[in-house]
Amino acid sequence: MALKHEPTAPYHSAQEALRVLETVARHSTGVTDARLARQTGLTADRLTTLLRMLRREGYVEQIADGAYVTGDALTRLGSAHQHEQALHDKLQHTLDRLRDCVGAAVYISRYVDGEVTITQYADGPGTPSVNEWFDFRSSAHATALGKSLLGQLDHNGRRDHLSRHKMARLTSRTITNDTLLLSRLEAQPPTVPVLDLQEYAVGTVCAAVPITAGATAGCLALSLPVAHAHRLRQAADALNRNAAPVLLSLAI
Repeated sequence: MALKHEPTAPYHSAQEALRVLETVARHSTGVTDARLARQTGLTADRLTTLLRMLRREGYVEQIADGAYVTGDALTRLGSAHQHEQALHDKLQHTLDRLRDCVGAAVYISRYVDGEVTITQYADGPGTPSVNEWFDFRSSAHATALGKSLLGQLDHNGRRDHLSRHKMARLTSRTITNDTLLLSRLEAQPPTVPVLDLQEYAVGTVCAAVPITAGATAGCLALSLPVAHAHRLRQAADALNRNAAPVLLSLAI
């Protein structure tokens, strides 16, 4: 199934961060930021931003003379032994921080074997997760994360999904017409968060941004009680700005 690859800002950031990591890894005794800038071709400002993120995530560390070396998080993820557990733990740590940053429950969703799957999420007492009252696999037409994933498929992939999942009316706002849904998906720019304004559940609003890594469509999503709907766009923008570390973890 073909994906529509239209690189987003987090994708570009993750690619640049990978370039920095690969350069640091080649210098086992450490490399200065000036040398990193020369070898990666990144501007000083851009490199400073990326190094700050990589240090925060534990992928690089600064040693006594100010040079950079690879960090523990990269070592753990790079190990074939227990890679899956290390990736799960790293993503959970990132999701927990994202939840606190955006003030909402956050989710990672992937499109695996033709189905919408929520692989991990972070919620809390003040940031409750969505009550799955109707199977998420059958409600891609009504959820922000489902529409984000469908939007990353080609036309035939979307048609195939909708042929296997009847578009049930979950609330008065749910789109149940496949022609209307397909035209909305076609018109959705990949750089703009997809929104769900009480289409899946009355009382809940959601947003999702794409985090496609490799050949699998993926997205990062958040949910808020409708009383906090005024924060949705701001939270969605924050989610988008902070998606690069999730993409990076999936790419390593």
